[in-house]
Amino acid sequence: MLSANYSNTPFEAGTDEAGRGCLAGPVTAAAILLPNDFYHPLLNDSKQVSEKNRSILRPVLEAEAIDFKVIHLDQHTIDEINILNASIKAMQMCLIELQPTPSYVIVDGNRFKPVNNIPHSTIVKGDSKYVSIAAASILAKTYRDEYMERIHEEFPMYQWNKNKGYPTLEHREAIRKYGSCIYHRQSFRLLPEQLKLEI
Repeated sequence: MLSANYSNTPFEAGTDEAGRGCLAGPVTAAAILLPNDFYHPLLNDSKQVSEKNRSILRPVLEAEAIDFKVIHLDQHTIDEINILNASIKAMQMCLIELQPTPSYVIVDGNRFKPVNNIPHSTIVKGDSKYVSIAAASILAKTYRDEYMERIHEEFPMYQWNKNKGYPTLEHREAIRKYGSCIYHRQSFRLLPEQLKLEI
């Protein structure tokens, strides 16, 4: 059972990201302010919710939220500032756009940098503990999946409509066969053999 509130303040926002472990595409963050009494039986950590139920939840969350924001930070930014910093920056960018300004922020994971002096707590596995983080995880995941399906049309050989940019066997085989493309994160190890030295 997800808990409603961590801080007992009136406008507590939850934030989470999707796509951190991918080889291609953006890292996508979401932040959401929900009414304290919000409840939906399908809501859980996005990894535990089926694609069908995520698509049911998203419009409900968007309609009932006090406010929400979703931001993509592209592969160039990830290569420039690294994936951890890009994930944090994307979450910060979402939070500063929320109206009203959150009274408190809860963040999935264990790393964050405060933004605009808003008090915050990091919560490991927060997306399976708190309603607002679970909601943010659903938004981040569904918006990012949509983005990957769009760019799949440009580069269908990587099968991003299925793997969403994650390092599946098929995705790595396609990189091996066709090379990388503009959406790949060049700072990531795209193929395992990149570690091996030619002797």
